[in-house]
Amino acid sequence: MKTIRNLSFSSLCLALCLVLPIITGNIQQIGNALAPMHIPVLICGFVCGWQYGLAVGFIAPIMRSMIFGMPVMYPMAAAMAFELAAYGLLSGIMYNILPKKNIYIYPSLIISMLGGRVVWGIARYIMAGLSGSEFGMTAFIAGAFTNAIPGIICHLIIIPLIVMALKKTKLMRK
Repeated sequence: MKTIRNLSFSSLCLALCLVLPIITGNIQQIGNALAPMHIPVLICGFVCGWQYGLAVGFIAPIMRSMIFGMPVMYPMAAAMAFELAAYGLLSGIMYNILPKKNIYIYPSLIISMLGGRVVWGIARYIMAGLSGSEFGMTAFIAGAFTNAIPGIICHLIIIPLIVMALKKTKLMRK
């Protein structure tokens, strides 16, 4: 029963990853700033565990690129696959390790967001090296933090509220 629930919820999260960017009108600058695909992946890790969060995170950008052509497969969707996989993995692990009090949702989320951004930076650096281009520290800081400030704020507000609501309704795993 728990596995069926996790499969159902993770499928919902994957579907949300495909649909939520449509809200931004597929305008790349707005999508990059708000990072709508990150929200369901992080929630999936919290609700279903690291295995499901990792899988949904890795599959979502690649599937969205194949279906809608956005994000562009290389290097964007490829790098995002590793970033979102890290988000799902870390949110599931951190939620499992830390006490289940609501206040601990924030450190789990922040660690997951930082870890995912580091993984994204490493992936982009490797891909840049493979394609003969450059991806320096300035590009990393701009892409991972400066340009992402609206999304970071949005995630720090929305995700804990959703996780707390899911805990209240007993939809969260123990």
